[in-house]
Amino acid sequence: MLLSIVYQDEFLVAISKPPGLLVHRSMLDKHETQFAVQLLRDQIGQHVFPVHRLDKPTSGVLVFALSADVARKLGEQFASRNIKKTYLAIVRGHTMNEGEIEHPLKEKLDKIADKSIRPDKPAQVAFTHFSRLDKFELPFAVSKYASARYSLVQLTPKTGRKHQLRRHLAHINHPIVGDTAHGDGKHNTFLRLQFNFNQLALTCKSMTLTHPISETPLTLRCDLDKNIVDLLENWQICHDQLNRLHNL
Repeated sequence: MLLSIVYQDEFLVAISKPPGLLVHRSMLDKHETQFAVQLLRDQIGQHVFPVHRLDKPTSGVLVFALSADVARKLGEQFASRNIKKTYLAIVRGHTMNEGEIEHPLKEKLDKIADKSIRPDKPAQVAFTHFSRLDKFELPFAVSKYASARYSLVQLTPKTGRKHQLRRHLAHINHPIVGDTAHGDGKHNTFLRLQFNFNQLALTCKSMTLTHPISETPLTLRCDLDKNIVDLLENWQICHDQLNRLHNL
């Protein structure tokens, strides 16, 4: 697999991670044989240091440092929430034009990966801003309604909790389509059978950080995942809107 590099200099490199690719080896997915860390290392011929994560099913901008010192500096930015991230998602139903989701999230622990974390850890403050970019209504009765409704939304997390966007959208009854853990199984099945869409409709579209060496703002962007574009085109999204999405 050849990874799409969206930015590279002598200090850091950013890729467009495809959905379904793990950032690094995990005890939770022992059967997986490909990981972004190893693929990128082999592709550019030097060691890379992951400085943040994207869930396995999430696509989008993923940043790596090219030295331990740069990794430390970037890690501090991520930890202090000084990095602006913009996500795009397709969700079930028609959302409000915009809104703020303020809903504390209790950390979901895995028996293997999170065995060192206290099980009684209190819920953490979590904020997500969303705005609806487009809405769709399809003439299919997926559940109790005569038509199937979806929204294309822009998401800006102001905190970085585990699975925050997926859990927050589910909390307001607009789960992200393709989400097998927090989503709507009937709609996931419908999209798979009707449109051959079988993934999470969530992409980290852009990220703005401070360059760790020059200390100037750096905005990293990737193309919207092809399968998501194909789905939107099937729903006849206007081309002007699609072009605007590429520049987010």
